[in-house]
Amino acid sequence: MEYRKQMLVVGDRILLQLDDGEDKTKSGLYLPASVREREKVATGRVVRVGPGYPIPNPNYTDDEPWSTPREPMRYIPLQAKEGDYAMFLREQGVEVEFEGKKYLIVPQSAVLLLVRDEISEV
Repeated sequence: MEYRKQMLVVGDRILLQLDDGEDKTKSGLYLPASVREREKVATGRVVRVGPGYPIPNPNYTDDEPWSTPREPMRYIPLQAKEGDYAMFLREQGVEVEFEGKKYLIVPQSAVLLLVRDEISEV
């Protein structure tokens, strides 16, 4: 029997894979990793998003045992979607490692800009 791990992002959180970033300035100087980590704004690709902001479900009731069960919680979805390119405030992120890969978890409020590839039919 084989078990597979799955990452579930909760609430208004977004899982990002950081860009490697520029390690060299325009003038040709190499920047150490510690300098790049101090930058306030970073960019990365959205890997997963949480379900959104939880709000109570107005149709939920548990006082009638014969009624069909309903979800006690609903969610307002996030703007970010998997595959988006995000610019965010680095200081609000939490770095995690999962199966040998490094990721950053940030709240949606830390995201400054999203770039989404859209397909248009001409």
